[in-house]
Amino acid sequence: MSGAGSHPRHALDDVIHAPVRLSIMAALSATEKAEFRFLRDTIEVSDSLLSKHIITLEEAGYVRVEKVFVGKRPRTWLALTDEGRRAFQEYTSVLRRLTEGSPL
Repeated sequence: MSGAGSHPRHALDDVIHAPVRLSIMAALSATEKAEFRFLRDTIEVSDSLLSKHIITLEEAGYVRVEKVFVGKRPRTWLALTDEGRRAFQEYTSVLRRLTEGSPL
């Protein structure tokens, strides 16, 4: 075998593949945007762990972070970019091929 190989697992996006990042991407794919605290509570992680993974996804161009003030309170809103939505759709497509035994 040469290169990465032909098995579908080689097409899995390593940025998304980490369980917390996969959870973030899945949650954000179901909405236009989500507030940081809502996402944290939904996927059941700490602030620091969520922040760490959001940075990775933002650097990959998959997540957009918007910081705003509501009154005097800071709020952080998160959304998938177009690139992030495409990457997540591709990732789930590869997972389906793996789990459903679809041909390579």
